[in-house]
Amino acid sequence: MSHSPTQRKLPGYLSALLTTFLVVWLIMAAVPFLWTLWGSFKVEGDFFSKADWTNALTGELTISETGGAFTGQGYYGAWVQEEFWRAVMNSAIVCFFVVTISLTCSTLAGYALSRSTYNYAFWFLIAALIFRAMPPITLVSGYLLPFFEWNLWGHLSTTIIVLVAINQPFSLWMMTSFFRNIPKDLDESAMVDGCNRIQAFRHVILPVMWPGVITTGLFSFLLAYNDFAVTALLLEKDNQTMIPKIASFLGTTQTKGNVMFAVAAVISATAPLFVLILFFQRQIVSGLTAGAVKG
Repeated sequence: MSHSPTQRKLPGYLSALLTTFLVVWLIMAAVPFLWTLWGSFKVEGDFFSKADWTNALTGELTISETGGAFTGQGYYGAWVQEEFWRAVMNSAIVCFFVVTISLTCSTLAGYALSRSTYNYAFWFLIAALIFRAMPPITLVSGYLLPFFEWNLWGHLSTTIIVLVAINQPFSLWMMTSFFRNIPKDLDESAMVDGCNRIQAFRHVILPVMWPGVITTGLFSFLLAYNDFAVTALLLEKDNQTMIPKIASFLGTTQTKGNVMFAVAAVISATAPLFVLILFFQRQIVSGLTAGAVKG
C-alpha cells in the first residue's frame, strides 16, 4: 500500500524567525547599493556632508548649485569628461576573451579528465588546485619580466593571458566535477549508435551540460569583470578596465567632483551584474545543484 508523501511544515516561530532573517539580510544587502544609487544624483557636498547626513536626502547643495534636487553631473563627468566608456569597452573585450578561452579549454579538458582511467588525471587536478591557491599577485610578478622584455606590457592581450591562467584551474575543477556527474552510459550509448567520441560529446553530453557551462562561464566573467590587482599592474593609465579606472577617480578626491565620478561609475559597473544574475538565475541554480544528485 503506497502513501502519498507529505510535507512537514515548519513551526510558526521558526518560520517567523526565518522570514525575519531573510528580510533583514535583504535590507542589509540592498541598502548600500540603493543609497549609492541615490547619492550618485547628488553633488559631493550633499552626499558626503559632514554637517548633516540628511543633506544626502534633501539635496540642499544640489538644488542651490544645479537648480534641481537631482543632477547627472557625476555620470556626465565619468562617462564624457573622463571617458569611462573606454574602460567599459576594455572590460567587455577582456571579459569576452577570458570567458571564451577559459570555457573552451576547461570544457574539453574537463571532459577528458572526467572520462580518463589513468592516475595522472587526479594529480593534474591537484596541481591545478595548488596553482589556483597561490595569490594572483605572485603569478603576475612572474609575467612582468617577459612582458617588459617583449614590449607586451600595457596591452589588453597580456591581461587576458594572465586572467585566463589564473582562472583556468577553477574552471577546470568545476567542469570536471560537472562531467563526472553525467553517467558514462550516455557516451557509450551514443557510440553504440554510431557516434565517435567527438560526436558523442557534441550531440549528447554538451546539451546536458549547459547549466554547468553557464555557471562556470559566469564565475569566469565575474573574475575578469571585478579584477583589480592584475589589471592595475598590467594596463597603462590610458588603457584601463573599469575597476582600476574607478580607483583612479577615488585617488583624486582633492579635485572637487571627482569622487562623484567614482560613485556614478560604481553604479554603472554594478547595475549590469544585477541584470546578468536575474537573466541566468535558473541556469545558475541548476548548475550549482547539478552535483547534489548523481545521475
